[in-house]
Amino acid sequence: MWPAPAGQPGDSDYLLPPPNPAHRLAFTIDPRDQRRLDLHAALTAAGIPPHPDDRDAIDQLSALPASINAALQRWLHHTT
Repeated sequence: MWPAPAGQPGDSDYLLPPPNPAHRLAFTIDPRDQRRLDLHAALTAAGIPPHPDDRDAIDQLSALPASINAALQRWLHHTT
C-alpha cells in the first residue's frame, strides 16, 4: 500500500498533480526505436501481443523505412 500524503487520512484516495512540461527530459528517441514501440503497441491493440521470440522480427521490421512501418500499423489497425 502506498503511504498517504501529509495531512491526508490513510484511507482516502487522491489524484496526482498533472505533469509539468518544464520538468520533461530533454532528449529525443531514435526513429527506429519509436517505430519499434509503435509496432509493439499496434500489435497489442490488434490482439496480437508480441512474444519474446518475436523480438528479432520486430527489430527487423522497425529497421524498414517509416512508410513501410506506417503501412504495417495501418493494416493492423484495420484488423480490430
